[in-house]
Amino acid sequence: MRMQVQQNISLKPYNTFGIDITAKSFAAFTNVDELSEMLQHPTSNSKHPTLILGGGSNILFTKNFDGLVLKNELKGIELVKDDAKHYYVKAAAGEAWHGFVLHCINNNYAGVENLSLIPGNVGASPMQNIGAYGVEIKDVFYELEAYHLNDKKKVTFSLNDCAFGYRESVFKRMYKNEFVILNVTYKLNKQPIFNTSYGAINQELENMGVKDVSIQAISQAVINIRSSKLPNPKEIGNAGSFFKNPTISIEQLNKLQEEFPNIPNYPTSSLPTGQAGTQHPTAKLAAGWLIEQCGWKGFRKNDAGCHAKQALVLVNYGQATGKEIFDLSEDILQSVKTKFGVQLEREVNII
Repeated sequence: MRMQVQQNISLKPYNTFGIDITAKSFAAFTNVDELSEMLQHPTSNSKHPTLILGGGSNILFTKNFDGLVLKNELKGIELVKDDAKHYYVKAAAGEAWHGFVLHCINNNYAGVENLSLIPGNVGASPMQNIGAYGVEIKDVFYELEAYHLNDKKKVTFSLNDCAFGYRESVFKRMYKNEFVILNVTYKLNKQPIFNTSYGAINQELENMGVKDVSIQAISQAVINIRSSKLPNPKEIGNAGSFFKNPTISIEQLNKLQEEFPNIPNYPTSSLPTGQAGTQHPTAKLAAGWLIEQCGWKGFRKNDAGCHAKQALVLVNYGQATGKEIFDLSEDILQSVKTKFGVQLEREVNII
């Protein structure tokens, strides 16, 4: 069956910012054969870029896309095996992430409850190494299957192959635009290991009157916290956290603390990406706090703004262009750099 390629399609319904730009060509695929066929389409070549689109929750379109957009609609979740301690659950890349989390909770597969209500699809989870409330994808990742766009073949990636870092993986840098993630297998616990110390989870569990902690209760607590702080993309266009929390040296932290004694910080240790050697003590700062101190929280110019409850989230109140949101992010980056000497980095992909 030949796939339907549409011309000059608005991508407004396919990105959570709700940016109204046009793709020159657009098609959806529901299996690998359809994907392979699409990649032979005349608009999929070096002159016209190909973009694989998942949930559109981590992307900012700043201009029309002069190429082929392929919407990943691969579906399916299955328990592939289990052992004494773990369930190995495979999910297709086009499944909604939160739907997958709920599936795990309903089946008592533990490990992803802290990642409830994160927007986007399963395929983006390893690409971004998504994380929240003390848990990252790397903590539950087993393997993934991806399709190499040029070699036209499937490749399996193990945990080590993905080189996960903070909101980082090989798919964001080394193999950027080379692979389509087809499915991800997660290694989930039979006996839950509750992670409630991060953020306000314990407080929320108390507010909920929870006596016996469970993965169901933790998931609901996370949903409650996220819903109270973060705007629903269906109501206000956004892509969640727009910036990463920056990591700085202890020396730089000490200098900052002289001027800003209340600066929130979390001790970490870091290495340059992909390098071996001695880890150095570093500190992670709260990007939202830095942005708030620069006066951006609640800022609005036309329909581009900085959310009133969470300064990390840039929003589209309706008719903002991608360029207006990008320009706002540039102004925020510059002001944080000027005030604190800290260079923020965008978490969202700019197209």
